[in-house]
Amino acid sequence: MNKSGIVLTRSLRRQCVPRACIQRLCSTYSDKKETHFGFKNVNEQKKKESVLNVFHSVADSYDLMNDAMSLGIHRVWKDTFIQRLGPGPRTKLLDVAGGTGDISFRFLDKVGKEALAQEDGASVTVFDINKSMLTVGKSRSEKLGHTQGISWVEGDAQSLPFPDNSFDCYTIAFGIRNVVRIDLVLQEAYRVLKPGGRFLCLEFSKVRPQELETIYDLYSFQVIPPMGKLLAGDWESYQYLVESIRKFPDQERFAGMIQDAGFRFVKYENLTFGVAAIHSGFKL
Repeated sequence: MNKSGIVLTRSLRRQCVPRACIQRLCSTYSDKKETHFGFKNVNEQKKKESVLNVFHSVADSYDLMNDAMSLGIHRVWKDTFIQRLGPGPRTKLLDVAGGTGDISFRFLDKVGKEALAQEDGASVTVFDINKSMLTVGKSRSEKLGHTQGISWVEGDAQSLPFPDNSFDCYTIAFGIRNVVRIDLVLQEAYRVLKPGGRFLCLEFSKVRPQELETIYDLYSFQVIPPMGKLLAGDWESYQYLVESIRKFPDQERFAGMIQDAGFRFVKYENLTFGVAAIHSGFKL
């Protein structure tokens, strides 16, 4: 760990898309291979369908969900995330699992209207498998006036509909723990990034020290699902979201997965005692 609190890990190896909403379906899921949906063991196809249903259910109350999961701190985390990204006036960003636009809108604000107005200026492609989340995002985009430099694409992170070497940056915030195959998502991220491109992930992670983890677990399991029922009429979705955090690899293990996908200079930064973490890597 360096003086800034950022943990460095060893490295191992190794055009802008049309501004239109494209849909791409893929069949990379098995009804025989087992995975998990929260604490339940299910096949891959079942997990995909179940996760889609969860986010169809919470799309209209997504901000409420994030407030419940993070005690409202997710807004600060997302601001920090964009600061770490440090986009420039010509950055081409792919924001995966970004349907409601939280990261993309911050990106647009960061690069500024002048950069967005240039012919080869900065732009963001918002990519999500869930149509309900994209609908919410596009509605928010219109209300906020974010209509320039942004496009919306529906599809699967395990099989991206973009050519190799297409983007300068790839972000995914609070989305990768919900995919069926993390390894395939990371491989696709590596493929579509240009040489020198950056992968950046914001996700719930492992809390430290142990005393805080105990308190956080108590809040997560005893407060969040009842809160979901009270505020959104949905206990089950919030129960899954809590369980999915516990099934997600811890900071070091996830960093290793990023390295295995080919990224170099992989590092992570804990936020709020590890309640969330930012992982970063470069395609060289």
